[in-house]
Amino acid sequence: MDTKLLELLVCPVTKGPLRMGVDRTELVSRSARLAYPIRDGIPILLEQEARTLTDDELERMHQATSGTPAA
Repeated sequence: MDTKLLELLVCPVTKGPLRMGVDRTELVSRSARLAYPIRDGIPILLEQEARTLTDDELERMHQATSGTPAA
């Protein structure tokens, strides 16, 4: 996905930033705890299509972006 497009997109629930998921098949909203799928290169920004992120997933994302080693 184009990085310029990613900069323009926001979470439809919180209006906060979205980040590319680790496997690049989802856009993640940490504040909403949701992961929106990307299908055929198109982000599906519908709350009912998103999956809820687990505490473990959120912690791994935090560690990955902060540089903190995994426990």
